[in-house]
Amino acid sequence: MQNVKQMVHDIADHLPEMATIDDAIYALYIRQKLEKGLSDLDEGRSYSQEEVEQRLLGKPA
Repeated sequence: MQNVKQMVHDIADHLPEMATIDDAIYALYIRQKLEKGLSDLDEGRSYSQEEVEQRLLGKPA
């Protein structure tokens, strides 16, 4: 996993020339959420489609 400084540099390098501060902040936010999601998957903190449907919709398994 990259450290924060490396992550910011990587995101800045991939933003278009006319990107705004809001674009950069949004890209950092999305990157953070993706990193968290991947970490959760690696550590077994996930649900199957059926489990999600049961939890959210009350459908029987």
